[in-house]
Amino acid sequence: MADELVLYTNPQSRGRIARWMLEEVSQPYKTEVLDYASSMKAPAYLAINPMGKVPALRHGDAVVTETAAICAYLADAFPQAKLAPPPGHRLRAPYYRWLFFGAGPVEAATSNKALGFVVPPDRERMIGYGNFTQVMNALEAAVSRGNYLVGDSFTAADVYVGSQIGFGMMFGTMEKRPAFEQYWRRISARPALARAKQLDDAKAAELKRAAG
Repeated sequence: MADELVLYTNPQSRGRIARWMLEEVSQPYKTEVLDYASSMKAPAYLAINPMGKVPALRHGDAVVTETAAICAYLADAFPQAKLAPPPGHRLRAPYYRWLFFGAGPVEAATSNKALGFVVPPDRERMIGYGNFTQVMNALEAAVSRGNYLVGDSFTAADVYVGSQIGFGMMFGTMEKRPAFEQYWRRISARPALARAKQLDDAKAAELKRAAG
């Protein structure tokens, strides 16, 4: 089918974020679950994503990788879901700002923290995010301005950045600041997330049983 949506994912990956976004746009899609040790590195999948990582999204003959890009693509591909400000709207500025802030400084800072890497103070100018505390303070200010990151509406930026906050607090790479907890409680109550979580949890349990 020319417009078929296919999510390439694993339930223990950032593919959970992409699935949440797919549930938000309420379009039918297929799921291809890949294994880290085999199918994710197989030639057939490397032709889709040479990085051999998930998630990836195929929409007809278009392929999108990188989780933030998948969220942004789906918001624009299905504008009826109203998950992004219209092109040209001034709110497009904070929308892009926080999507890219999540994909850049937040991702890098939390990953480095998980690996135990601390940027030496005399090298902070060389690193895109400065230091971990600066990133967390900026993120806290962003989620404290209102119910959502962009104006008064829930957008793809909330799906992506909100997921990072939820995962970060769960896995200890992000402090459980009250502002983070309140924001996550608010957006994690969305029915689309509940559906996505149920699907991924069921698939994770299935894979665990199959592995013995």
